[in-house]
Amino acid sequence: MEDDLVSEDDILLWSEKEFHDAAKRNDTGKMQELMKKGVDFKAKNKIDRKALHWAAGAGNEQALRLLLDHDTEVDDRDVFGMNALLLASWFGHLKILQILVSCGAKLNCENKDGLSMLHCAAQRGHIRVLEFIMEDLEDISLDRVDKAGKTALHLAAEHGQLEVVEFLIGMGCTHSLKDKEENTAIHLAAKHGHTEVLQKIVETGVDIDERDIDGLTALHLAADGGHYDCVKLLLEYGCNVNSQTNKNMNALHYVAQHGFDREASLLLEAGININAVDNQHNTPLHMAVFNNHTEVVRLLIDAECDLDITDSRQQTALHIAAEHGWQDLAEMMLISGVNLNMTDKQGKTCLEVAARGNHVILVDMIIKADRFYKWEKAHMGSEQDSWVGRPLKFKQDHLPETQHLRSVLWSLATKHLCRGEWKILAQHWEFSDAHIRAIEQQWTGMKSFKEHGHRMLLIWLHGVVVAGENPIKGLYEGLVEISRTDLSASGRRQMQSPALPKCAPQCDRHCE
Repeated sequence: MEDDLVSEDDILLWSEKEFHDAAKRNDTGKMQELMKKGVDFKAKNKIDRKALHWAAGAGNEQALRLLLDHDTEVDDRDVFGMNALLLASWFGHLKILQILVSCGAKLNCENKDGLSMLHCAAQRGHIRVLEFIMEDLEDISLDRVDKAGKTALHLAAEHGQLEVVEFLIGMGCTHSLKDKEENTAIHLAAKHGHTEVLQKIVETGVDIDERDIDGLTALHLAADGGHYDCVKLLLEYGCNVNSQTNKNMNALHYVAQHGFDREASLLLEAGININAVDNQHNTPLHMAVFNNHTEVVRLLIDAECDLDITDSRQQTALHIAAEHGWQDLAEMMLISGVNLNMTDKQGKTCLEVAARGNHVILVDMIIKADRFYKWEKAHMGSEQDSWVGRPLKFKQDHLPETQHLRSVLWSLATKHLCRGEWKILAQHWEFSDAHIRAIEQQWTGMKSFKEHGHRMLLIWLHGVVVAGENPIKGLYEGLVEISRTDLSASGRRQMQSPALPKCAPQCDRHCE
């Protein structure tokens, strides 16, 4: 084989690549064979690595010794700033490190990120290498920082190297130093969910509520990452559960944003401020609803959060649910009781927001809730509040016991009520103008009044059932009120039969 370049993308000759490969696998016989043929044993590849780098990184003692007999430039660095000494530290090859040190390798070298051999060994968890560096070498600074301002303790904490953390603490490192982002070691351990490391550092007595450059404490970072055990540990050690970041976020904002319900439970039990607002005036509830995290919303509501706080757009959490059409979240809030009269910056109530988004089912749910709130207020303390203790729902009714009633109402709306009559009936039953407008927002064509009427009748039925009233009597009286005696006269029979009579002849012209 001719000794050409390996490829257009490489700068090594074939013989040089073979030499590198032999160093990687500790094949000293092949290396000597190539050296006799005059191979350039100092040849570097496109990332400036030579055979010495590969031997050191792979922990190949025989190959390294052979190379050191011919290549005395032990401190050569690749494009990442890694030399043989740093590679040996990174990969944990103690014997290689000892050989390089004895050959005069520069001890205070660092790569392009400012990592020293102490940093490399600490990050990778090589405890025997660390022991050699700290106990056998001189002038090694335990608190030396890399270009990000991180010490060996920072890196060990960040990467969950418990044994290294214990060693460094035992050697007397400074526990509370901050990197350039003002993170201490506990910030980094909490951020990455390393509970045992976090506990070890906390036990040294550092300030558990220290803040980073953005005002985040270890609790914020643990909450943001969903690290349950870290959150629990920090709370047990008495951290400030209500600490706020530079953006006025507390830990509950973070778990609500991500939907971490287990962590939310811990924080709620610890007494965190459930109604804290950030710099956009978002509560944790706003964030949980915006991100559609049902379980966290349930926890917040069960903890009696304030449902009526508005954000920077003057939206309540229900406005947000209405905007996105999230029925489950909306129903939880509607059952708990919310102020349906609050308006956003555009002057829209949550009902109008839902109608504008064509979220038909949600529109009907809000109207049901509004009517229920008014009924509840009017009958508070009376014998008619027998609904208490029964499940309250505002979603569409699919109960078997109301199936026949619903069929009758469908027939009434689609086959018998004339255009406009449903609105007169709605007004009789005290539907507000806002309710009627919201129902009419859904436009499907010239026959859409039939759908509007059907929706109104189902909303009315919901209220009657909740109130424990007689739907047959209520429907009869309503039909009489709108002068449809042709329907009302047989109202009682109709609730028992599958069909209603057809429209009177004089109404035909109105039904088309």
